[in-house]
Amino acid sequence: MNVKKKKKSQSVTMKMHKKNLICHLIAMAKSAFNKKRALFTSTLDLELRKKLVKCYIWSIALCGAETWTLWAVNQKHLESFEMWCWRRMEISWTDHVRNEEVLLRVKEQRNILHEISKRKANWIGRILRRNCLLQRVIERKIKGGIEVTGRQGRRCRKLLDDLKEKILSFEGGGSGSHYVESSL
Repeated sequence: MNVKKKKKSQSVTMKMHKKNLICHLIAMAKSAFNKKRALFTSTLDLELRKKLVKCYIWSIALCGAETWTLWAVNQKHLESFEMWCWRRMEISWTDHVRNEEVLLRVKEQRNILHEISKRKANWIGRILRRNCLLQRVIERKIKGGIEVTGRQGRRCRKLLDDLKEKILSFEGGGSGSHYVESSL
């Protein structure tokens, strides 16, 4: 009985850790941005400043993003972080500017989630090629997970669910198939 309680508390702790991890990484990236604020808000070329943000700031925020299972809340946090970066680069804090206008001013689109899916697809491709699992996945021999009965609610989304989704979108020619194609 005590062992079951311990395992349950450990899994709850891990879920909370993963939930707070993204917020923690975003806070670290914002701190790094603020340390170099003079560089990102300077009179340097806008394209150069955008490249610096994507290289220096996003690499902090997206550390280990290949293994994340993104929930809607996390996606919202990441998108708001992206807008926070663009807004701090180009807009005065007293101006009331809509997000669409900010994106037009910096000549960008929302693409932080797109970057995460690209990283995931490349990482999954590397794993499959390295471990010779590609053929097994294509032949649908890997099921992905252990069936647990007696649980209430919807099944937790796992990394293999993302893999299956990417492969099915590749086979069906759906959106996002070009990432899987390049990584497989």
